[in-house]
Amino acid sequence: MTDRTIAGLRRSLAAALLAGTALVGGFTVNSAPAVAAIAPSALPASGFADLVEQISPAVVTIMAEKEEAEAVQMSELPPGMEEFLRRFGGPGLPFRGGPAQPQKARSLGSGFIFDATGYVVTNRHVIDGADAVTVTLQDGRELKATIVGDDDKTDLAVLKVESDKPLPSLPFADSDKVRVGDVVIAVGNPFGLGGTVTAGIVSARGRAIGAGPYDDFIQVDAAINRGNSGGPTFNAAGQVVGINTAIFSPNGGSVGIGFAIPSNIVKPVVEQLKAGGKVDRGWLGVSLQPLTKELADSLGLKSEEGALLASVQPDSPAAKAGLKAGDVVLKTDGKPVKETRDLARAVGSVKPGTKVDLAVWRDGRERDIAVTVAAPPGEGKGGRVAHAGGGNHSEEVSGLKLAALDDAWRQRLNLDDAVNGVVVVDVDSRLDGVRRGDVIQSVNNEPVTRPADVAKNIKAAEAAGRKNALVQVRRGDATAFIAVPVKLG
Repeated sequence: MTDRTIAGLRRSLAAALLAGTALVGGFTVNSAPAVAAIAPSALPASGFADLVEQISPAVVTIMAEKEEAEAVQMSELPPGMEEFLRRFGGPGLPFRGGPAQPQKARSLGSGFIFDATGYVVTNRHVIDGADAVTVTLQDGRELKATIVGDDDKTDLAVLKVESDKPLPSLPFADSDKVRVGDVVIAVGNPFGLGGTVTAGIVSARGRAIGAGPYDDFIQVDAAINRGNSGGPTFNAAGQVVGINTAIFSPNGGSVGIGFAIPSNIVKPVVEQLKAGGKVDRGWLGVSLQPLTKELADSLGLKSEEGALLASVQPDSPAAKAGLKAGDVVLKTDGKPVKETRDLARAVGSVKPGTKVDLAVWRDGRERDIAVTVAAPPGEGKGGRVAHAGGGNHSEEVSGLKLAALDDAWRQRLNLDDAVNGVVVVDVDSRLDGVRRGDVIQSVNNEPVTRPADVAKNIKAAEAAGRKNALVQVRRGDATAFIAVPVKLG
């Protein structure tokens, strides 16, 4: 975790992204703020007190609650541990022989009101899996919040609270105007303290930290800690230039390296979530590969800027437009594509059905190709995996809605014929670890090809006296084993 290489940084960031301020139980949420920008010449001589007084009423504390699974039973404990817990007790465990009691896990984060009618934005990981969410205003009022929608690709979520009068709200700035060295201010709820203000400068822009295809973070050195996730970073005009999302920290505390999602990424996402509870993104149907000096030279390019198409999926928008593996995309709608993430962001920022004009390098010359993007495969209403066509039947087993992996699903999930298993169409909110679009390949080390096979093997685990079945899941190109309860509590 202390390695200063990019790989070490990404490992630390991955831990930080999922580490928040947990007050009870194992429902942990990661936190980390970042900072926005202001021109040094605009700094007030008296400090930030007037600005903080202006913006703080719109910054909120968010508490997410989740009902934990039933407490561990004494019979499942290691030898010697049972007597220890009977005498001294423990979280979620019987005390002096008393009955096990389910607990509520609570986690804290930050957010801010961006619409005076009661719409709040925060990080998705702050409220992910929550059964109840409470928003606390600066004046102490606690308001129950409804989750309007969330977006896993940008780690953003929108909540709605009800109020009998307009609430203080904050405007978004143009984050493209943020410069390295600008002074910024962060407000949030570190370690549950609430209303904490820190200041710093923008350390870097355009940071990719391995969080997803839309990596484009503002790096700041303001002090940010667990519980700041979802809070805003401001410029001197009181405008939000970013949302605090992650920190790099080998010890769990602030070391002056924080990351914020730029407001120009946040604004269109939250507006879509506010309007319809989901984000519609365009999809090309290609896999991308960074250009190296050697690859650029072999393609006759003078620079390493551009996005190399490593493959093009059959029947995808890219294939229908005539794009081929080996093409290099240099521009989208006239804007330069310097690296692969530029193309991913450009396509993902437009709605399905939109025509995008690409400048493509092929056979030693540049040519123009127009592509009409489509919806990403496997996504339907609300961002859920859509049912494959052809009347594919689905069954529900232990909180999992399952369907056979037919040709339609293979195309949607970009899987070749060598992959076998059962598709997870939907997941009960009480289940952890399994996601929509996962492919279950085996249960209790027995290969499965139909939902009935999954049901049979889970029932066999229950008949054997087990509380969980061992499920092997494929997600993308990776596989992992997950314990799935044979019965949901």
